[in-house]
Amino acid sequence: MLNNRRSFFLRGKWVLIALFFLSLAQGVFAFGGRERAEAPVVIQVTGLVRLVGSATFPELIISDPENTENTWIVAREERAKLNDFQYRTVTVEGEETVTEMTFANGTPAGIRRELRNIRIIAVH
Repeated sequence: MLNNRRSFFLRGKWVLIALFFLSLAQGVFAFGGRERAEAPVVIQVTGLVRLVGSATFPELIISDPENTENTWIVAREERAKLNDFQYRTVTVEGEETVTEMTFANGTPAGIRRELRNIRIIAVH
């Protein structure tokens, strides 16, 4: 009888410890802010079309040869229009959405420029 009562109290002790730590974890939150996206703006872009990323998450991008910081990610639904022009320079017009990304600890992760509603103007 004594062993059953002792094991019951020991199990209850662990439950109380677990509840204590869960109550402490309730106040923990991710520090990263939400990514902020601006309203889309129609722009004209000239650059090299490339496929980058991994096999599971490929991205089709247009990179500016003069300024390597200017890289636009082609939206997934627009890829079919530019797939045949990989490693060629194109001029396109489309809606640019700029998103400022942050890591979970709040430090800036960079800017993501995405193109939608693409219209091909010229292939060089």
